[in-house]
Amino acid sequence: NTMRRRDMTGPTAVASDSAIAPVVGGSAAFRAFFREELMPELRRRFRVTDEAGIVGESLAGLFVVETFLLEPALFRHYIALSPSLWWNGGALVQASGPRVAALGPAPRTIYLSSADEANIVPAAAALADTLRQRAPASLTWVFEPRPDLTHGTIYRALAPRALVQVLR
Repeated sequence: NTMRRRDMTGPTAVASDSAIAPVVGGSAAFRAFFREELMPELRRRFRVTDEAGIVGESLAGLFVVETFLLEPALFRHYIALSPSLWWNGGALVQASGPRVAALGPAPRTIYLSSADEANIVPAAAALADTLRQRAPASLTWVFEPRPDLTHGTIYRALAPRALVQVLR
């Protein structure tokens, strides 16, 4: 992507969110790039299956969760490591219940984790509670809180393990 903070974030009504970069809120356009340009080009150039996945940490983890909730058919596997679910006052998590319940019968996987971060742990745990209460049988999900890790160490520590677990 060309502007990480723009491309990984959805719209926000929180002024302090908008202060992190000159432009925020471009996740829908970035998701459209995946859907309409990148994935078709990969299919054209390479022999691939329909089994696609996405991995992200921090703001990229926010993008992963947002994509899972707003356009779940775009990928089959989702890995969100310490996602910045505090974005927009946690609105994505607050609105997640009906979206999780409506996922449908297509098999999906989401791996969710959090490190020792006061601004991420509560929202990640709330999303895990929503998954626990509302996930359809077609969704395989894992929540792995890791208070022994930090925002700077969680990706290296968990990404390989998450990939193995999700792609087994």
